Amino acid sequence: MPETAGPAIILAGSVNSSYRTLQALVRNRMNVVGVLGLSPLRSANVSGYTRMDSLAQAANLPFLEFEDLNAPRIVDAVRKWAPDVFFIVGISQLAKDELLSIPRLGCVGFHPTRLPEGRGRAPVSWMTLEGRPGAASFFQMTAGADAGPILVQEPFAVDATDYASDVTEKLEAAIDAALDRWLPRLKRGEWKAAPQPEDRATFYGKRNPEDGLIDWNWPAKRIHALIRATSHPYPGAYTFVDNRKCIVWRAELESKRPYRGVTGRIVHFEETKGPLVQTGDGLLWLTETEFESSEGGEKQPKLRLGALLGYQPGNEIQLLKKRLSDLESRVEKLDHAHGASRKKP
Repeated sequence: MPETAGPAIILAGSVNSSYRTLQALVRNRMNVVGVLGLSPLRSANVSGYTRMDSLAQAANLPFLEFEDLNAPRIVDAVRKWAPDVFFIVGISQLAKDELLSIPRLGCVGFHPTRLPEGRGRAPVSWMTLEGRPGAASFFQMTAGADAGPILVQEPFAVDATDYASDVTEKLEAAIDAALDRWLPRLKRGEWKAAPQPEDRATFYGKRNPEDGLIDWNWPAKRIHALIRATSHPYPGAYTFVDNRKCIVWRAELESKRPYRGVTGRIVHFEETKGPLVQTGDGLLWLTETEFESSEGGEKQPKLRLGALLGYQPGNEIQLLKKRLSDLESRVEKLDHAHGASRKKP
């Protein structure tokens, strides 16, 4: 690695933004004294999990894998590395005071929104869903989540047609621009942070995979936004076809075709574009879909003309009540038959 200079730096990370930050530190020849990477054993629920060891080793940087960022062995390692600055990027675990107090200058956090707007969880999905602009924001970590003073911020636009992957690409470019602008100043010893105006703070709540369920009564634009916001690298928006989960990865709005049908029903089908579905307001092409695999090897359903997507609560309740009535009738007959057999001498 070329000669480095400036304050001693440690980075801890687990996703692509962490990897991108480490690349910028290496590219700017910063004095990186250690890298911490989340173990694959703890990666199951991390969207966009990225290993950090390959880049650290290629740059000849000390590397340590962790499951718990606050574990005593990790805290001891950080103390031995004696950092001036500790980057904690793309880690859902909260660093405790013992760890945060070690670096001389402070800990640097990262968030992909125009802080103080959009603090909190799942920011890329929320920004895509709402079409709100984002930013690569690096800030000095404090007790409040995403609330510390800003060290550098690089804004970017989010378009109405962007998918989560498009927003992620824009974010990566913004990370590069922000760090290439700020790291040379940090190398010279500059540490200036601007407090966030609390009166402008907004917050995003947690999103779970089940939040991707499509309600076909919604307008086509709202469903399209949900599909874009939950697409790769996230679990995807989904519906049900013949009791099988169908993930919709990509879709297109349709405003010119003269079709009208029952909400949730496929009203037209083309081999090149796929099914055209009637929503609560407007039509939507499902251009990329995938059925969830079946453990029993069941035959995969087809998105065919006339198919009704999702569940109709009234019909499903009636069907369940009929099946329950049939089961009760069978149980009653079995009880009678069993009782009669016991009475025989």
